[in-house]
Amino acid sequence: MLTGPNIIIILKVLVSAVTVLFVLSLIALARGKRRLHGRINTAFFVLTMMTVIVFESLLRLGVDVTSGFSPAARQALRIHLIFAIPSAILLPILFFTGFTGRRRGHVPLGVIFAVLWVGTFLTGVFFLPNE
Repeated sequence: MLTGPNIIIILKVLVSAVTVLFVLSLIALARGKRRLHGRINTAFFVLTMMTVIVFESLLRLGVDVTSGFSPAARQALRIHLIFAIPSAILLPILFFTGFTGRRRGHVPLGVIFAVLWVGTFLTGVFFLPNE
């Protein structure tokens, strides 16, 4: 059954999985394999955006993810969203600049995205409740 706690656990697993892809793409970039970096980031982009769309759809369908959250858990969610929402907004822009070879804009946006993603990962995986 799709309950709020189950959705949070699924999101933690998905965020962890795509974070592995993100790290692999950075390793490919550091090794000078820009094409591989782009391919891995394409998978990262598609999976991340699908997750965002499905999660948002569940919220729109009325699934109450936070009904059992304590005040501390709600605060953790607010902090998580400070990182996650800008990440989700920046990701399509970053994908576009990378896909079209606009390195001048892509690199600084990539740095900003990396900082936001670290915040998204840490707050989402370690601070949101597990039950």
